[in-house]
Amino acid sequence: MANKGGLAQDARKHGHIVIVGASLAGLHAAETLRAEGFVGQLTMIGDEPYAPYDRPPLSKQVLTGWVSAEHTTLPCLQNLGDVEWRLGVAASRLDLKTRRVYLADGQSVDFERLLIATGVRARPWPDEAEAALDGVFVLRTCQDAQRLQQRLGNGPRRVLVIGVGFTGSEIASVCRELGLAVTVTERSEAPLMGALGGEIGAVAASLQRQHGVDLLCATTVTALEGDAQRRVRRAHLSYGRTLDVDVVVAALGAVRNTEWLRGSGLAAGQLGVTCDAGCRAFDINGIVTDNIFVAGDVARFPHPLYGYQLIALEHWGNAVAQAEVAAHNMLSSGTERRPHLSVPAFWSAQFGVNIKSVGLPPFADEVVIMQGAVERHRFVAAYGYQGRTVAAVSFDQGKWLPYYEQQIASGTAFPPAPPAFDTPVSLQPVPARFPTSTIPTPTPVIALTGHAPNELRATYLETSPTTLNVAMANK
Repeated sequence: MANKGGLAQDARKHGHIVIVGASLAGLHAAETLRAEGFVGQLTMIGDEPYAPYDRPPLSKQVLTGWVSAEHTTLPCLQNLGDVEWRLGVAASRLDLKTRRVYLADGQSVDFERLLIATGVRARPWPDEAEAALDGVFVLRTCQDAQRLQQRLGNGPRRVLVIGVGFTGSEIASVCRELGLAVTVTERSEAPLMGALGGEIGAVAASLQRQHGVDLLCATTVTALEGDAQRRVRRAHLSYGRTLDVDVVVAALGAVRNTEWLRGSGLAAGQLGVTCDAGCRAFDINGIVTDNIFVAGDVARFPHPLYGYQLIALEHWGNAVAQAEVAAHNMLSSGTERRPHLSVPAFWSAQFGVNIKSVGLPPFADEVVIMQGAVERHRFVAAYGYQGRTVAAVSFDQGKWLPYYEQQIASGTAFPPAPPAFDTPVSLQPVPARFPTSTIPTPTPVIALTGHAPNELRATYLETSPTTLNVAMANK
């Protein structure tokens, strides 16, 4: 008698899988599907008209002119076979009942299983008229990078970067490498404070100023001003100062691409698409779906190392690892499915220093310098939360991070034992000093309908009256 589980498993290798999002996570999921034996129909939908490409070089090698944007195409490491590519057209709506994705060009695509990997887009400068001024940029796509690289190549007198997270810091670094005057404004007291905390952010501030960046912390931009030809010419700052600029880059973070899922019945909103550790999407009632999966920057998922809190990661490595898990689980059932439990990791190259991190630094309340010398910008710091090691960051000391990753994964006490001899005299933890967000985060407003317990259902109301207004937050 045939094994029923084996027949079911074999059946999942056929059918029609649609992947919405033709970037890193989407491509890697497609490769994994084929590598694990999926022989059915595969459709890739992407809002950009390009083949999947690598984004990290855009804020580094592409801006410096070392690599052209056209040369960032991701290699296809697996024969994808017969794939239907729908590039240059965005998904506009999802109908779960009919299992159909509607596209912006009026067409639609039916599916049996769906992977949502729509990622994020750059948050624009909030004043539309000011954002439309010639010389005001964001950086997310290869087209963004091409336009900004051309403008930087023209030798502007001064560049203003608004926001100094990792993207803003890398752009400022490129400007200094090109010999351009650059001013950076940051709402917090230090660069990278949201990612690494104030203690390590102060080190990043020192690094930037050493390289000639005009760094203005605890400062916001209240308005951008253009000339008669609608070219940006001036920025107005929060304490009354004005700054003459030729180029402005708004590095205000990202917006998750979930608008097309509004009204679909999935647990999707501004924070991302919520899924379980196996990448299966939740519906609005909190019930896990069996044929809708999520991966990459748009996914919001629980991680047991961090109290099962829902986290969303805009990291290259996370997109790859999560896409692999999602694709595997799309072809599996029951005990064959596996969870996405990778320890988060990222890296950034700026001002001649390679910054790497493992774990989730913002989860921590304490930090301690474990190795090296802060004043030389060459060290390792470990982060702790309630006596447990939860993250580590290195400045030009990345070779030690696998050790700290193991300490994080094994729940080691904080601070962990140092792995090398170059340890400070005192391993004295100090507050990590992560900012308390003052920006109201928009969340979907949910109401319950029905009266009897078996009739209760969740439903979305209109958009919350609390909206994210970066312009007001910058004033």
